[in-house]
Amino acid sequence: MGDVLAGNHATWEFESDSVLIRFERGIRTPKLFQALRERRVPHEALASVTLSPGKRGTVVLHAVPRPGADPLMEAAAGQLKESGDPYRLVLPAERETLAEYYADELRTAVTTAASPDEPADRFLVTAPPPPLHFKAYDGKVSFDGSKVSFRWFWTGASSAKWKAGDQRFDVADLCGVEWRSPEVFDGYLRLLRRGDQQQPTQADHDPAAVVFGLGYGPVHESLPLAAAVLQAVRTSGAGPAVTAGPGSVPVPAMAQARPDPADIAERIRHLGELHDAGLVTDDEFRAKKAELLAEL
Repeated sequence: MGDVLAGNHATWEFESDSVLIRFERGIRTPKLFQALRERRVPHEALASVTLSPGKRGTVVLHAVPRPGADPLMEAAAGQLKESGDPYRLVLPAERETLAEYYADELRTAVTTAASPDEPADRFLVTAPPPPLHFKAYDGKVSFDGSKVSFRWFWTGASSAKWKAGDQRFDVADLCGVEWRSPEVFDGYLRLLRRGDQQQPTQADHDPAAVVFGLGYGPVHESLPLAAAVLQAVRTSGAGPAVTAGPGSVPVPAMAQARPDPADIAERIRHLGELHDAGLVTDDEFRAKKAELLAEL
């Protein structure tokens, strides 16, 4: 192959061993597509290919990834809307014959490349590279490729999270990621830790989770980060091994930012409010205050 099929918001380039999906940039393009920019999908990463009628005079070419082949879709766990599915290419109905040709070619390639009915034993599609970050309702989340950091906001974080303090998690200490879309009620991103630790049921009280809200943790920011963490967890040995694809380059770690004194002062003030309200003991207040002052 090697031909290009252009549709709404994306073009698919059919190569001998993969499909290169390039997403357009523009105000009408879904923000998740813009964040992903492009994705190379090996034929062995796909389970099936379909072509079906779409809405308002369109047809839809849809490639379905195998379970376990794409960290983004694994993290999404079926929560993406159709319009946000990066494996759907919407085309004008007059291109149906051409789309059917490419669908047939791709089906043959998929069947030849692997056993599409079996789950993949490793990730075959690369997650968005770090560094990545986004703002949740109760804190800022950052991922530098080896560590996930939670920095709590005094305006949104629960007293349980303030008592626990800001968190940093090595990917080697994690066994997975749980992402609940911010487009539904009670959305959150939870890091699943290895071992027998009992994590709080409510994400609002779990120092290994951040909660979303209106305008906080949007899909195009939180899902790529969840996928990148999930891929790093598998690579670290906590799950099936992942081999780096051709052309991979080392990912630079994010520089450690110097704490803002004004931010530290604001957090101490909020800690004092919790103490005055009886939500933090005298010892907890002194210990946490000393910890915050030590960051200056």
